[in-house]
Amino acid sequence: MLIYKIFRASEWAALQSAGETAGAPVDLADGFVHFSTAAQARETAAKHFAGEDGLMLLAVEADPLGDALKWEVSRGGALFPHLYRPLRMADVLWSRPLPLVDGTHAFPDDMA
Repeated sequence: MLIYKIFRASEWAALQSAGETAGAPVDLADGFVHFSTAAQARETAAKHFAGEDGLMLLAVEADPLGDALKWEVSRGGALFPHLYRPLRMADVLWSRPLPLVDGTHAFPDDMA
């Protein structure tokens, strides 16, 4: 199953440059890298990235992350995927721009 991470341009550039990252400031504060499922990603964008342009959407396959990926209760009692190790470029299956269109983030049509 694919899980998704939204990064600002500077965070995406840092991952590309270093090859791995402990995540965005919220990830550093919480001690894990926050991900969303396909069903959760739009709400995550609206809640945490409202009005922000220049974002990147990263897709990661959950299974190879093994025991470092924990499914934990978060927003609204739903289980969210949390990665308890650095996110590596090798983990990223694809990345795509997440443009802001008429105030809403435009997600890829083929997002599983």
